[in-house]
Amino acid sequence: MTLTELKYIVAVARQKHFGHAAEACFVAQPTLSVAIKKLEDELGVTIFERGGTEVSTTPLGAQIVAQAERVLEQTAVIKEIAKQNKDPLNGPFRLGIIYTIGPYLLPGLVKTMIDKVPQMPLILQENFTVKLIELLRQGELDAAIMALPLPDQGLMVQALYDEPFVVAMPKDHPWANRSSVSAEELKTETMLLLGSGHCFRDQVLEVCPEMARFSTASDGIARTFEGSSLETIRHMVASGIGITVLPMASVPDLHATDSMLRYVPFSNRAPDRRVVIAWRKSFTRHAAIDAIRQAVLNCELPGVTMLDEAATAQ
Repeated sequence: MTLTELKYIVAVARQKHFGHAAEACFVAQPTLSVAIKKLEDELGVTIFERGGTEVSTTPLGAQIVAQAERVLEQTAVIKEIAKQNKDPLNGPFRLGIIYTIGPYLLPGLVKTMIDKVPQMPLILQENFTVKLIELLRQGELDAAIMALPLPDQGLMVQALYDEPFVVAMPKDHPWANRSSVSAEELKTETMLLLGSGHCFRDQVLEVCPEMARFSTASDGIARTFEGSSLETIRHMVASGIGITVLPMASVPDLHATDSMLRYVPFSNRAPDRRVVIAWRKSFTRHAAIDAIRQAVLNCELPGVTMLDEAATAQ
């Protein structure tokens, strides 16, 4: 039995698919399948029920997977213990960040870290929230910058900033010169959204639930389109295809009049998201977490409210 085999069965249990699990583990599917079969033969049990489009764990397999998760977490603890007597600000730091935050936060964050803590280079990975949490739990990331709510328990979380949302539209849109727009009004528009898997998509759907269904009725949204990134959607909006909702930090100039886009705030209290940094409870390089948090607080992100709150368990 090896830690690699334990990592593979945890990945399959979470992905419910051998191919997707192999991609998550950066190995070929035959390699993963052979290793799992070897482990099942060694233990003399069947961990996964194979067949159909989705893989499921057997009752005994679920217990084995749960124990494997604990073993992998404790393995990460061993590595952290070995670092306790070393300088926590010395050596690489593996930081994850979600796609809808990375392009706008990372340039300032990386520059500040190079200036202030050059001995702690950042190893960065952009990904979806669910994937970043999986990498955290497996000890492959030291911390991750994400937005609440998180779909996982057992992490330490510290708030970084609150970020309001804003409506983006073509410069010739009827709302372009308005001072504000209500969430209720959005349901009559052609909306451009991020694809499934992005937590920002879910946060936008909370603002206007009507976007969640396709409708051609005159009193519902005319149509929805899905894009792979906020920048793709921004260009689609500029071409006149529809409007969208963006996080404030992605807006270069709220009052710009020389571009193809116009940005209009929400009326009343603008919907927003809370951005946090999360790490394992067993992680011991607390000074490194503090250095990254301070670097974020020093970044000049337009329209956001920086926070300085104590860490809490999530």
